[in-house]
Amino acid sequence: MADAKPHVSFIGLGAMGFGMASHLIKEGYTVTGFDVWAPTLERFKAAGGLTATTPSEAVAGKDYCVCMVATAQQAQAVLVDGPNAAITTLPQGAAVLLCSTVPCEYVQSLQKQLQALGRGDILLVDSPVSGGAARAADGTLSIMAGMSEAALEKARPLLAAMADPAKLYIVQGGVGAGSNMKMVHQVLAACQILSSSEALGFADQLGLDLAKAQQTVLGSDAWNWMFEHRTPRMLTQYQPIASAINIIMKDTSIITAEGRRSGFPTLLTSAAEQVYFSGIGRGFGPDDDSSLIRLYTEGKGKVGPVHGLAESEEQKLTLVVDLLKGILLCSAAEALAFANTVGLDLDQVFELCINAAGGSRILEKVGPEIIKAFKEGTVKQGWKASEGGLALKDVAERLQAAVEEAQRIKAPLFLGTQALNVIRLALGSHGEGLAAGAVVKVWGSY
Repeated sequence: MADAKPHVSFIGLGAMGFGMASHLIKEGYTVTGFDVWAPTLERFKAAGGLTATTPSEAVAGKDYCVCMVATAQQAQAVLVDGPNAAITTLPQGAAVLLCSTVPCEYVQSLQKQLQALGRGDILLVDSPVSGGAARAADGTLSIMAGMSEAALEKARPLLAAMADPAKLYIVQGGVGAGSNMKMVHQVLAACQILSSSEALGFADQLGLDLAKAQQTVLGSDAWNWMFEHRTPRMLTQYQPIASAINIIMKDTSIITAEGRRSGFPTLLTSAAEQVYFSGIGRGFGPDDDSSLIRLYTEGKGKVGPVHGLAESEEQKLTLVVDLLKGILLCSAAEALAFANTVGLDLDQVFELCINAAGGSRILEKVGPEIIKAFKEGTVKQGWKASEGGLALKDVAERLQAAVEEAQRIKAPLFLGTQALNVIRLALGSHGEGLAAGAVVKVWGSY
């Protein structure tokens, strides 16, 4: 039949990859899957897929290959360097969709390797995804794709089959731009995953009911997607495991490494990364990332007599909300400033982030004014808050109250203290009247 869907090979059938590949089968594609874990191949066969025992066998004779392995090292092995690598049998003009979260530097180097190996005919699509296993299985992922025009023409139908129609982002800049877009989104994700544990850990140290604290945050300006989706598992002993600490730790390493390479200070993400390292050092790596709350509560009752000033439940809940708002403000500024540094379209970044896992009410409020400042060249000097708008000094005072209360009760606030330092740098000695979004001036020279 002229309109028959092409045969697709799929390398990497982990939680995300299995859902993506299974969805393609439901959409009428014939899919041959490869994974190093034999029981996964049996599951995939039961789901209607075909299986292969090597990458080269999987891709042979197929014009489309989706690669969804965990790391750049794994991608290099299955595509180029490993035994029976895919490059040896990929047909002429095949499209390779690299959907893994990898550094921009790696995917650009992969394109150069293909050319050097005489396989410049391969159409490489830099297309990391976001959304989790459930959306992978539903075909409603957010996909950030950078590629040549030829690759876009060939790959668009397959990308569309895996993405929410409103969340397929074609990122200008070619190969590497998609990975940069995902990296910037993960600045928000990494900070907000940890801030969820920090907020409820602080609530626990304050003696609050965690379910009530959770609902208070969800109904406030401190709402963010990660808090809404992580905190329920904090109330159920971190079950079911949905996203391991090892995964987000890998992403923070991509962010901070690229920050060092480009000379950009990842002030919030670097602080978060150190906490993730502390977690995996305790053996928490395979555990759900909601379990990081343990780092905030493990010292409770072990530090001797402590006395906070906040007495009422309302006062304590306010401290938790204000802590989160300060962190969210600084992470939003860091993400948009980094996006500007790597040359992304800030309007597209904003649209992606508010509609994906990096979304927050704070980003919705301050994002447009930060983007406007970058376009008008007013980031370095900052700008005044509008009448009735959120003022940076007010955010600082409220965040400082939370940090000082945490100090009294000896509760760790890794991100909160860093956010307060960032805001103080932005305020400097001439910060009276600055808008909250003007905190981005800290990154104004990068």
